[in-house]
Amino acid sequence: MMGFCDRIRPLVLLLAGLIGACGVGLAAAATHMGGALLGPASAMCLAHAPAMLALFAGHRLIRTATGAGLLMGIGTLLFAGDLMLKQFYGTGLFPMAAPTGGIMMMLGWLLAGVGAFFPAPKT
Repeated sequence: MMGFCDRIRPLVLLLAGLIGACGVGLAAAATHMGGALLGPASAMCLAHAPAMLALFAGHRLIRTATGAGLLMGIGTLLFAGDLMLKQFYGTGLFPMAAPTGGIMMMLGWLLAGVGAFFPAPKT
C-alpha cells in the first residue's frame, strides 16, 4: 500500500522540471531583455531544480526527501513568480510572497538536513 509521501512524490519531479525550465527561460529573459529581478529569480530556479531532482532520486535514503522537495519547489515558485510579476507588471503575487517563498526554500534545505537524524529503513 502506498503512503501519502509515495503518492505525492512525483509532484517533486514535476516541480523540478517546471522550475528548471523556468530558470533557463528567466536567464534568457534577463540576458536579452534586462531587468534586475529576473537574474535572481533564474538563479533560485536553477539552484533548486537540481536539488529537487536529487531529493526525488534519493527518497529511499533520505526520509525527509519528499517534504523537503515540496517545500523547496513551492517556495521557489512563490519567490521566482513574485519577482517575475514585479519585473513585468510592477506588482507581485501578494504581499510578502517572495520572503515567504524564501523562508520555504530555507525550511526545505533544513528539512533535507534533518533527514540525517532519521536513518533509512533497512531493506
